[in-house]
Amino acid sequence: MGYWRAGFDVVGVDIVRRSSYPFPFVEGDALDAARELCQDFDLVHYSPPCQASCALTKGTNRGRRSHIDLIPQVRQVCEWYGVPYVIENVQGADLRKDLLLCGEMFGLAVLRHRYFELGLYWQPTAAPHKPHRGPVRGWRHGVWRDGPYIAAYGKGGGKGSIREMQQAMGITWTDVHEELTEAIPPAYTEHIGRDFIADGWGARAVPNQPARLRHLARREHHPAEVEVAA
Repeated sequence: MGYWRAGFDVVGVDIVRRSSYPFPFVEGDALDAARELCQDFDLVHYSPPCQASCALTKGTNRGRRSHIDLIPQVRQVCEWYGVPYVIENVQGADLRKDLLLCGEMFGLAVLRHRYFELGLYWQPTAAPHKPHRGPVRGWRHGVWRDGPYIAAYGKGGGKGSIREMQQAMGITWTDVHEELTEAIPPAYTEHIGRDFIADGWGARAVPNQPARLRHLARREHHPAEVEVAA
């Protein structure tokens, strides 16, 4: 949604069909789709599963389940085909942390820190991380804390309700708890998308990629396109 607001045409990819997804959709393995389709897009965004990198997996739940880290694979695909890309994940992920975004930077009622690797020929604009206005609401270690942010994950313990998560992140098209807890605010990708377009992409050649130059020239009067893979 953020990329669409920034001016992109969006096509989503997921191995599971999401009935509430508001844009054209490809059901299938994201890596397979990237190999087949990524050269048709100006930008590819990946949100690989974060369970391999999250604090609970590495700490409290260490050894209980194994999770595959797909970040190296998606990076390899994008670099092989020479397509500008964004990889989004949590703090402990093994990605280059070119950009950190936080809900407070956009005046949201959720923190949801996420890191972004922005790859191939593109340098992101610096985004200062604003101080938080208080704690996240809820129980922590037997102590209730009240604050301006909700916890947009899990259930109970003062965590956000579905309606609160929708309002806090600016997401209106789904009321599925799982989808909301896995989502990032559209403000994040709108910020990235606008930066990408302002940097001149869609109007200039990618180094050593003449076929891509012809592709961009054909569509210079049309919105840029982004493939978003979950």
